[in-house]
Amino acid sequence: MTTFKVGYFVGSLSSTSINRELSKALIKLAPDDLEFTEIPIRELPLYSPDYDADYPGEATALKDAIKRSQAILFVTPEYNRSIPGALKNAIDWASRPWGQNSFDHVPTAVIGASIGAIGTALAQQSLRAVLSFCNARQMTSPEAYIKFTAETFPGDGRVTDESTKTFLATYMAEFRDHITRVLTVLPREAPVLRA
Repeated sequence: MTTFKVGYFVGSLSSTSINRELSKALIKLAPDDLEFTEIPIRELPLYSPDYDADYPGEATALKDAIKRSQAILFVTPEYNRSIPGALKNAIDWASRPWGQNSFDHVPTAVIGASIGAIGTALAQQSLRAVLSFCNARQMTSPEAYIKFTAETFPGDGRVTDESTKTFLATYMAEFRDHITRVLTVLPREAPVLRA
């Protein structure tokens, strides 16, 4: 069985992020042939083209982590009807310098949780527009706008509501199938794991 290495971004920097909790649930419910590594974004400085000739270490590490991944999962909250600045900053770093876009042809999926009824729908649309420009290969269906409650997500990646659990498991199975389809047509080099 082939194992796919999936890097994932949690768009929130909050220590109590509900989207981090969602990411834990997604990893628990994912097919066994997906292996996950979080790509951290907290320490990145603000992007400026002034850095293009000499990338700082944090940004080089970000691009290296994406290169080692065969697919990318974005788990993001919605801030002011868009994505958090920290996540946009990370994408800007990863897509630069011009001609060295780390997301080119990479299989991606977008999901998010909110305590509100629209479940990050507008943030996801904003993120999808950015990823389209970055030429990422997005999974467009099923869409997943998750309404978060402490009862449904009590912690440690547990999901108590069976219909939500089934939906998230199906979403992750679809993501695995999306990765397989994209990499069949647009293969990426197998990641080289460093000690």
